[in-house]
Formats: sequence, structure tokens, C-alpha cells
Amino acid sequence: MSGTALAVDELYAGYDDVPVLHGISMRAGDDEIVSIIGPNGAGKSTFLKAVAGIVRPARGSVVFGGQEVAGLRPDRLARRGLGFVPQLDNVFPTLTVAENVHVGAQALPRGERQEAVAAVVERFPLLRDRRRQRAGTLSGGQRKLVALARALVARPTLLLLDEPSAGLSPQATDMVFTELEGIREGGIGIVMVEQNARRALALSTRGYVLDMGRNAHEGTGADLLVDPRVAELYLGGMNAPSRDSGV
Repeated sequence: MSGTALAVDELYAGYDDVPVLHGISMRAGDDEIVSIIGPNGAGKSTFLKAVAGIVRPARGSVVFGGQEVAGLRPDRLARRGLGFVPQLDNVFPTLTVAENVHVGAQALPRGERQEAVAAVVERFPLLRDRRRQRAGTLSGGQRKLVALARALVARPTLLLLDEPSAGLSPQATDMVFTELEGIREGGIGIVMVEQNARRALALSTRGYVLDMGRNAHEGTGADLLVDPRVAELYLGGMNAPSRDSGV
């Protein structure tokens, strides 16, 4: 690992008077894909939202790019290089594909936006071929690619992804996960919450298992895949087939 992009220590957060996270800690390198898995209600999405500034932490430390950022607004975090792609509402459906990408570019200085948009369009042929199509008319997999492109155009150093394969067909899931590997190879770290745990861990450098808002297990993706405790409790058993998260 060439450097630590994100370091979270003893993070507590929740909604109103309902605590959800009870001291979560994790690390993500700037050249890693890190997966966060666990049962429904474990606090996975709340963790991402707390890191991304959408949910305000009650206490704990979030260090990004060597600076404490806990509690900063999402727009300020985006300008520092932290991208976030939510599971739902991740595109503007009434805007065209091109307009969605240009919205993402607003986090950059005006003089850098045109070049950044051109680079992302080059990476995703879909954006070029369907640039005038409204995002709401795209397939689920295509919308996910537009959401990724909108995040990437802001030139992040780390991406937070909430359930990137949710609702996708197996073919669309393959397409999205292939793009994630390409993003990592391009020097952008990824931290993702993913319900397709086996697929996520197979792609990941490291993984964290959350349960009831706490760290339950951590290790390399390969080690967690064959850990009997993790397999039985969170992966459906050692011999269970891989599950795709869509139709």
C-alpha cells in the first residue's frame, strides 16, 4: 500500500436519538479497493454517509488526505477529493447524460472543467454515444456508469460507493465491477458497501465486516472469503453459490 487515503477511528453516528455506529474503525489505501460487508442493519450505509459528511458523526475521527474532516459538508469533502456515489438517486433523471457529467464538474475550478469532462467521456463510450439521452431513460447498469462518471469528473482521490451492484442484472454487475477495477488501476482508491459480498471480497484488497454497528472481522479480501466464521455468518456458508443482486 503506497499511502493511507482514509483513516477512521472510533466513529459513532446515528439519526436523531437513534445510535447506529458504535466505534467503527477502518483504513483504506490510495491504491486499494476496500469492501464493507455485513447483514442488513449493520450500519454499512450509515458509515459511508458519516464519512461523506451526509450524516454528522457524534464522535470519532475521520482523517482524509492527512487532515481531520469529520463533520465537514459533502461539497467541501468533494473539493478535497472525496467522491460519493449513493445507492439511490445517483443521477438526475430529467437531465441528459452530458448534463449529469457537467454537474459533477462543478466541484472543479472553472478552468479545469472542460478537460475533466473530456477525459471522462473518453473513458466511458456510453457518455459519448448517449450524451443527449435523459439519464432517467437509461438501464440500471447504464445509470450506474453515469453516476460513476459524474463522481470521477471531479477528479477524486478516493471514491465511496454504496451498493454499486444493487438492482442490477448479472451482466450489468459484471460491467460495473470491471469499471471499478479500472478505476483502481487508474490510481483512485475505492471504499464500497456491497451486498454481493463474495463478488466484492474477490475484487478487494481488504475487507471489513460490520455487525450491529461494530467491527466484527477484518482482513484481506482473499482471507475473509475462506474464513469459516465469515462464510457461515455473512456469506451463506462455505459452499454457497455467489449471489448476484438483481434481475
